Amino acid sequence: MSQALLNGVVKDTIIVAAKLAAPILLVVLIVGLLISIIQATTQIQEQTLTFVPKLIAGAIIGIFLGSWMLQTLMSFTTRIFELITKVTA
Repeated sequence: MSQALLNGVVKDTIIVAAKLAAPILLVVLIVGLLISIIQATTQIQEQTLTFVPKLIAGAIIGIFLGSWMLQTLMSFTTRIFELITKVTA
């Protein structure tokens, strides 16, 4: 296995991981920011008030984008297995 091939696999792995994590992380970040602004204006400092909406938002995004995430991960996995067969052959 050459160094260039290994670098390409590592780069692709990081990109796929970022693609899969970004939608959920961005939505949870935005929801957390909105809840924090609401908490600051109303001066309510309840910790569960921030946790539950972020959990629900992350679950909803996971449900809506789950098939896309699975398809992306499956195509990446098949590419890796094809590379394994090329390297070992």
